[in-house]
Amino acid sequence: MFRVRVNKIESIQDLDGNLGKRVELIEDRQISRFVVRPQTDEAKVVQDVLQALQTQMPMFPGRAELAVPKIILFLTEQEYENLGIDFDVNQIYEIALENATIRFTKTA
Repeated sequence: MFRVRVNKIESIQDLDGNLGKRVELIEDRQISRFVVRPQTDEAKVVQDVLQALQTQMPMFPGRAELAVPKIILFLTEQEYENLGIDFDVNQIYEIALENATIRFTKTA
Protein backbone atom coordinates (compact mmCIF):
# COMPACT_ATOMS: atom_id res chain seq x y z
CA MET A 1 0.00 0.00 0.00
CA PHE A 2 1.22 3.50 -0.80
CA ARG A 3 -0.16 7.03 -0.84
CA VAL A 4 -0.66 9.25 -3.86
CA ARG A 5 -1.78 12.84 -4.29
CA VAL A 6 -3.76 14.09 -7.28
CA ASN A 7 -1.33 16.49 -8.91
CA LYS A 8 -3.13 17.43 -12.11
CA ILE A 9 -6.40 16.80 -13.95
CA GLU A 10 -6.63 17.75 -17.61
CA SER A 11 -9.27 17.39 -20.29
CA ILE A 12 -8.07 15.33 -23.24
CA GLN A 13 -9.34 14.12 -26.59
CA ASP A 14 -8.22 10.74 -27.94
CA LEU A 15 -7.47 9.94 -31.60
CA ASP A 16 -11.10 8.97 -32.20
CA GLY A 17 -12.32 12.33 -30.91
CA ASN A 18 -13.63 10.99 -27.59
CA LEU A 19 -13.40 13.41 -24.71
CA GLY A 20 -11.78 12.27 -21.50
CA LYS A 21 -9.52 13.09 -18.61
CA ARG A 22 -5.84 12.72 -17.83
CA VAL A 23 -5.34 12.27 -14.08
CA GLU A 24 -1.77 12.52 -12.77
CA LEU A 25 -1.09 10.91 -9.38
CA ILE A 26 2.22 11.46 -7.64
CA GLU A 27 3.65 9.51 -4.76
CA ASP A 28 3.11 11.34 -1.50
CA ARG A 29 5.65 10.73 1.22
CA GLN A 30 7.83 12.76 3.51
CA ILE A 31 11.50 12.32 4.14
CA SER A 32 12.52 12.70 7.74
CA ARG A 33 14.97 15.50 8.33
CA PHE A 34 18.12 14.84 10.23
CA VAL A 35 20.15 17.44 12.04
CA VAL A 36 23.69 18.00 10.85
CA ARG A 37 25.81 19.70 13.45
CA PRO A 38 28.34 22.04 11.84
CA GLN A 39 31.98 21.52 12.76
CA THR A 40 33.12 25.13 12.33
CA ASP A 41 31.76 28.52 13.30
CA GLU A 42 31.46 29.49 9.63
CA ALA A 43 29.35 26.42 8.89
CA LYS A 44 27.10 27.23 11.85
CA VAL A 45 26.55 30.77 10.50
CA VAL A 46 25.62 29.34 7.07
CA GLN A 47 23.20 26.86 8.68
CA ASP A 48 21.58 29.64 10.72
CA VAL A 49 21.16 31.83 7.61
CA LEU A 50 19.58 28.97 5.65
CA GLN A 51 17.17 28.24 8.50
CA ALA A 52 16.20 31.91 8.62
CA LEU A 53 15.59 31.93 4.84
CA GLN A 54 13.42 28.81 5.09
CA THR A 55 11.15 30.49 7.61
CA GLN A 56 10.95 33.83 5.76
CA MET A 57 10.81 32.86 2.08
CA PRO A 58 8.42 30.33 0.55
CA MET A 59 10.88 29.42 -2.23
CA PHE A 60 13.04 27.70 0.39
CA PRO A 61 10.72 24.97 1.71
CA GLY A 62 11.04 24.19 5.39
CA ARG A 63 10.02 20.57 5.24
CA ALA A 64 11.45 17.95 2.97
CA GLU A 65 8.93 16.45 0.55
CA LEU A 66 9.47 13.94 -2.17
CA ALA A 67 6.97 13.78 -5.00
CA VAL A 68 7.59 11.03 -7.55
CA PRO A 69 5.19 10.51 -10.49
CA LYS A 70 3.48 7.19 -9.85
CA ILE A 71 0.32 6.71 -11.97
CA ILE A 72 -1.13 8.58 -14.93
CA LEU A 73 -4.68 7.63 -15.93
CA PHE A 74 -5.99 8.34 -19.43
CA LEU A 75 -9.76 7.81 -19.20
CA THR A 76 -12.68 8.51 -21.50
CA GLU A 77 -15.60 10.31 -19.88
CA GLN A 78 -17.46 6.98 -19.66
CA GLU A 79 -14.48 5.21 -18.05
CA TYR A 80 -14.08 8.08 -15.59
CA GLU A 81 -17.75 7.82 -14.59
CA ASN A 82 -17.53 4.01 -14.34
CA LEU A 83 -14.53 4.31 -12.02
CA GLY A 84 -16.78 6.10 -9.52
CA ILE A 85 -14.11 8.42 -8.11
CA ASP A 86 -14.36 12.20 -8.33
CA PHE A 87 -10.69 13.16 -8.26
CA ASP A 88 -9.83 16.55 -6.75
CA VAL A 89 -6.41 18.18 -7.08
CA ASN A 90 -4.33 17.74 -3.90
CA GLN A 91 -6.64 15.00 -2.60
CA ILE A 92 -4.67 12.10 -1.10
CA TYR A 93 -5.57 8.47 -1.74
CA GLU A 94 -4.15 5.23 -0.43
CA ILE A 95 -3.53 2.74 -3.21
CA ALA A 96 -3.65 -1.01 -2.63
CA LEU A 97 -2.49 -3.44 -5.29
CA GLU A 98 -3.98 -6.87 -4.63
CA ASN A 99 -5.02 -9.85 -6.78
CA ALA A 100 -4.69 -7.98 -10.08
CA THR A 101 -6.79 -5.04 -8.85
CA ILE A 102 -6.08 -1.45 -7.87
CA ARG A 103 -8.10 -0.09 -4.93
CA PHE A 104 -8.32 3.66 -4.22
CA THR A 105 -9.19 4.75 -0.67
CA LYS A 106 -9.73 8.46 -0.05
CA THR A 107 -7.95 9.69 3.07
CA ALA A 108 -9.51 12.21 5.44
